[in-house]
Amino acid sequence: MNDNNSLIKIKPQQGFNDIFRLGKYNMNLTQFGLLKLAKGTSYKGNTGEFEFALVLMGGKCAVKGDGFEFAEVGERKNPFDGKPWCVYMPRRTAFEVVALTDLEIAVNEAPASRDTAKPTLITPEQTRSFELGRDNFFRRATVILDEKFDSEHFYIGEGMIPSGNWSGYPSHRHDIDNPPEEIDMEETYYYMFNPEQGFGIQKIYTPDGRIDETYTVKNYDTVAIAEGYHPLCGAPGYDMYYLWTMTGKVNRGLISSMDPDHKWVVGK
Repeated sequence: MNDNNSLIKIKPQQGFNDIFRLGKYNMNLTQFGLLKLAKGTSYKGNTGEFEFALVLMGGKCAVKGDGFEFAEVGERKNPFDGKPWCVYMPRRTAFEVVALTDLEIAVNEAPASRDTAKPTLITPEQTRSFELGRDNFFRRATVILDEKFDSEHFYIGEGMIPSGNWSGYPSHRHDIDNPPEEIDMEETYYYMFNPEQGFGIQKIYTPDGRIDETYTVKNYDTVAIAEGYHPLCGAPGYDMYYLWTMTGKVNRGLISSMDPDHKWVVGK
């Protein structure tokens, strides 16, 4: 068995689908799951000693708890149908999600050692989008929750890769706290494709060759990235989406270092 394997596959079922827990895949600041609810059903939970970020993949819901109620969250049918909605909740918060339509939510969790922002609804208008790269490594990014938000660990966004293009390229990593050149953050990638039978390629490698992995990723797959450079690409004919959830112990932000072997490409 390959000890470095960090590709997780699921077939989502009604309710909460556990994808990985704290400590698995060398992920010490991240837990991740998918909540799938049929219209009219609900799910009750408690954040416990974690902060949560619920990112709506598709559908519409209500999210409520003690002292807060968001009566209508979400509008897109899937990640290819518009910008994201997100509900952030601090530690020690009981909550209920009620599905107003069929619903899928990415459940991001990180251990919290302090009280953070109160339950907050982040709407598409509060996100920010931009374009990166050029030619066949052109892609779009949307930041949902950044370092300005009062979270202990999260930096969360979405990537959209056009047919046949690369993302995360030139290869980058964020393994050590050395600002402003690089900061240390774990990262989770969760993938969707349009049409849904599409696939992509995810690479993870370290300079010393200790990690050198290549995965074929498909709809509902997740890759846990504790360290290393991690470029990816999508198959021609398919739009490739990935939710990226970064968790930093000390710092948060879009600060990474490029593989010096390939950095020259940006100046070409």
